[in-house]
Amino acid sequence: MKALKIIKKILLSLIVIVYFSFALFMTILVLNFNDYNVTQFDDTSLVIISEEVSHDDYKKGDLVIVKSEKVEKLQKGDLVFTYKLDSNNVPHIEIGTIGDVYPDQDAITFENGISYTSEFIIGKPLNTYNNIGGFLKVVESRWGFLFIVLVPCFLIFIYELYALIVEIKYGAEEQL
Repeated sequence: MKALKIIKKILLSLIVIVYFSFALFMTILVLNFNDYNVTQFDDTSLVIISEEVSHDDYKKGDLVIVKSEKVEKLQKGDLVFTYKLDSNNVPHIEIGTIGDVYPDQDAITFENGISYTSEFIIGKPLNTYNNIGGFLKVVESRWGFLFIVLVPCFLIFIYELYALIVEIKYGAEEQL
């Protein structure tokens, strides 16, 4: 019986450590949102392909690691991710191949003729992780973060508070 309690305690501790590590990691991702609701660490962005794009290498649900580059370092023919704001100022991710670079104007033009200033250029893709972006999008959403991270943490806090009150009121369990 005593060995079973020890195994139970170890497994429970392991689950709690994994969950809180996950919650901490997701909180860090959410706290590093930029103005366009994309997670960004310095010059690296985590772009989630959340809608169909016009490029064959990327599908809905992919997570793409994008490294920003100065306009002077970009070249004709490079594949680049950019932000595009619609009429309601909602940002969308655009992917295109550079047709021309204008370093003096700090801008680029895609082969299809659309121009972007450096403010809207995300950067060049480094790595792609298939189907991870869909999961990350759910966790980083307001409701996903609430129900996957905050509510369980609150319930654990309430349970621990209850256990503390019971221990104070009735004393600690006797060890056999």
